Amino acid sequence: MADVKNAASAAKDKGKGFIAEFKEFALKGNVMDMAVGVIIGGAFGNIVTAFTEDFINPLIACIGGTDVAGVIKLGSTGQVLNWGHFVTAIINFLIMAFCIFMMVKAVNKLMSLGKKKEEEKPEEPPKPSNEEVLLTEIRDLLKK
Repeated sequence: MADVKNAASAAKDKGKGFIAEFKEFALKGNVMDMAVGVIIGGAFGNIVTAFTEDFINPLIACIGGTDVAGVIKLGSTGQVLNWGHFVTAIINFLIMAFCIFMMVKAVNKLMSLGKKKEEEKPEEPPKPSNEEVLLTEIRDLLKK
């Protein structure tokens, strides 16, 4: 009978441990940072899309003499091939990839600067023990 009570108590404690473990995971800084990164990444994606559609595509149209928002009609069925949207998506990807590359490069540079400062600290020589200090004093007195 006591074994059953102990097992039930252990199961109850294990359940609390699981909930506590999940709370710790969900509220950990890494998860929150990742959530913020996803939200900011979505907003940044909208900015890049607007930049591409409102600035890059008109520049390409002016330079190359073609409309990037091109559409090819496929026969008499009314189907269209929207190649301009595809080109815009590729340009968006390249801009986002370049920005992320630059951000990672900057973070790595900052992290390496912090490591170099730690490495540049000269190690202090170990302090002599009390015995060595006393022996040094005795030696100096004997020399005098």
